Amino acid sequence: MLWVALLACAWPEPAASAASAAATAHALAVWGLQFTPRVVLLERAVLLELERSLRLFGGQDALRRRIETQSAELGAAGRAWAGTALGALALARAAATPTPPRDLGRALDALPLSCLDAAAAQEALLQRLGCRRLGDVRRLPREGLARRCGPQLLQHIDQAYGLRAEQHAWFSLPQVFRARLELPARVEDAQALLFGARRLLLQLEGWLGARQAGATGLRLRWRFDTPRGDDGWGELAMRTALPLRGAEQLARLLAEHLAHLRLPAPVTELELELQDMLPLAGTTASLLPGLSTPEAGASRELLLALQRVAARLGPRQVLQGVVLPEHRPEWQQAWHALGEAPRNAAMAGAGSAGPRPGFLLPHPLPLRSRGGRPMWQGELRLLLGPQRIEGGWWQRDEAGGTHHVARDYWVAANERSGLLWVFRSRERDACAQWFLHGVFA
Repeated sequence: MLWVALLACAWPEPAASAASAAATAHALAVWGLQFTPRVVLLERAVLLELERSLRLFGGQDALRRRIETQSAELGAAGRAWAGTALGALALARAAATPTPPRDLGRALDALPLSCLDAAAAQEALLQRLGCRRLGDVRRLPREGLARRCGPQLLQHIDQAYGLRAEQHAWFSLPQVFRARLELPARVEDAQALLFGARRLLLQLEGWLGARQAGATGLRLRWRFDTPRGDDGWGELAMRTALPLRGAEQLARLLAEHLAHLRLPAPVTELELELQDMLPLAGTTASLLPGLSTPEAGASRELLLALQRVAARLGPRQVLQGVVLPEHRPEWQQAWHALGEAPRNAAMAGAGSAGPRPGFLLPHPLPLRSRGGRPMWQGELRLLLGPQRIEGGWWQRDEAGGTHHVARDYWVAANERSGLLWVFRSRERDACAQWFLHGVFA
């Protein structure tokens, strides 16, 4: 096994920092769930078992660099790696080398008694027996030591040295994500809130990783430090066009939103709440040429760039088209602000049995006709059709009229116009007329 121990505060723990250390430990535990479900919260420290996660995260060196960098951002005061959980915890408390030792027994023998909880509880008695380090305790007769100090001391020492199996109560993932952070100083600039918000986003990344999901809606709130002492709050709601999990991506998008804010008073506390999420499946590469997904990756990068542009320009300045389950062309699409399109929108229009053009005119354009044939830069030849589209009597406008249509569509062309999408209204009298409605690109 391979364990890493992350200390939530300096060791020994200052009494004044108990509440802060508990909050940091909980944040580290939530963040650590993205790497492994085997997370233990123990004595203001977080222990992660990572042996089965090495290949998934690029090997031990890559995973160690990532954990050490991000845990430092979350406030970890120390860390160490070892083959046992209690061994890693003891090494972290002693501020030993953070890399896994080649000989765990020799590394633990040199540690003071205070690094192991069971030995620290019996430290006064052990010192009277001439023990100053864990190695001194191991050299004592086991039977006599068990009679004097109880079996728990030997059990913890054996577990730390890997001589006995460890048993832990695993940290359980909260059902909802809501995290708070008390800022170390008052913040008066909205963009400076990103420094504290990043710590909350790292926790969110771990929570989403454990849920195999991506965030689509977030709310960031902040408490104002007002002269009257009342609890004034401000907030920012943020939606994404596609599910996001990475803290870096969410931080870049949040920075664009914060650039438009002005704080009326200094801020002392932040709160991040996840409001909406969707399942986020991993990408699978293909062994067959042409079946991997570089296009999907490029589309994702484009959407991320569009999200930042939309956040910078303001609401409804970047629109997203959505195809609706509607057979009438004018009502087959709708435009929403990027990221606000309904999740249950159809991916293809209902009743589109015939060809549909890539470009649709805002309004049908009346055409002249000659001998019953439509005219557009010359006489048009009717190539394919008719495709009958009728309906809409149930939809009424503000004036009380209906949006009923009754048309026969054709694909038409001539030497100058290219392929066009035209229709003829289906009136029963001589008022039937030809219209141009779309162009095939």
